[in-house]
Amino acid sequence: MTGKDQDGIKRAAFAMAEAARSAILPYFRADGLVAENKLESGFDPVTAGDRAGEAAMRAILAEMRPDDGIFGEEMGRHEGVSGLTWVLDPIDGTRGFMSGTPTWGVLIALSDANGPVFGIIDQPYIGERFVGGLGEAFVEGPQGRKALATRKTGGLGEATLFTTFPEVGSEAEAAGFRAVSEQVRLTRYGMDCYAYALVAAGQVDLVIEAGLNDYDVQAPIAVIEAAGGVVTDWQGDPAHQGGRIIAAANAEIHAEALEILRRY
Repeated sequence: MTGKDQDGIKRAAFAMAEAARSAILPYFRADGLVAENKLESGFDPVTAGDRAGEAAMRAILAEMRPDDGIFGEEMGRHEGVSGLTWVLDPIDGTRGFMSGTPTWGVLIALSDANGPVFGIIDQPYIGERFVGGLGEAFVEGPQGRKALATRKTGGLGEATLFTTFPEVGSEAEAAGFRAVSEQVRLTRYGMDCYAYALVAAGQVDLVIEAGLNDYDVQAPIAVIEAAGGVVTDWQGDPAHQGGRIIAAANAEIHAEALEILRRY
């Protein structure tokens, strides 16, 4: 991939992030926001903000990257001819979005046959954008621009661990999470994609989750790996297709947590 190719990818990605911000923010904390349930059993909400955000990003791609494929949570797949696919989650954390918490985000990833090569985690309300891949690893926000770098925690006993849902997944998956949680210094819940951004920013050490989709993880993988972290499934294999995810600040703490999770 040439430098010109990379520049075009980044321009399109940043344009999508801006378009998604403009499309989604009018719905955030708006009176009368309606969340529809996509499931017959359980609760998987979608709002007009989700759909507006993805439509805005797809419009940018139609103009700037018409040969690329698209896979979005709300509008499905569009096959491309370039060998590259944009993986989009317009609002990761819709439960948080509909509750008014600023922990949701827009996820944008570009993937080839081997997984994500570039990603953005964007939080429109706070105005933070975490970028990783193609030689980039930085966050831009209210405090300006800063390089991303994961931290070098000494071990699980000093670590901060995040997950979104206390139940994590199945009973066995929850047991695996608890086994790691019992070894760390601090466990926190409910951050959706923002927890992965905090790993890349060097604020926390681990995110452990289960039952994720590829559009949930591909942007976080690109950002965290660009910042020096490690993301795999619970067996240590590639995680870009979703499932059980462990995102770690460094190889050492990843190995410690993985040794526990492999039992489950």
